Amino acid sequence: MVDGDPGAADSLRVALSDEFEVVTTTQPAEALARLAIGDWYDVILCEVMMRTMNGVELYDRVHARRPEQAARIVFVTGSAPWDYLRRLLDALPNVVLEKPLDITGVRELIRRRVRGNVQPSNVRRMR
Repeated sequence: MVDGDPGAADSLRVALSDEFEVVTTTQPAEALARLAIGDWYDVILCEVMMRTMNGVELYDRVHARRPEQAARIVFVTGSAPWDYLRRLLDALPNVVLEKPLDITGVRELIRRRVRGNVQPSNVRRMR
């Protein structure tokens, strides 16, 4: 989970860690560094709105070096406040989850991703 809000990242970690190994960071640069050294993630939940780098910028940087990991990014947003950012999200094949998150739905999405049953285009938005 990459989320600039430590409380949100920690809440999601607590909610999911009974079933999954959850790594969180509030710094997009840290997420990029982990991916650069070869860390692998089945799912990367990524908040769209962060202070230092938005989720689409993070996606672009990951895609340039590790496209297989960029395909595993699931965007999380309360709502993308700028029209251009919403258009960028809509142009990507990745899943976009709207807040408030349905933890049961997030768990099922992660389970399917871990099993390899979900391609990015199979699910677009969940509530």
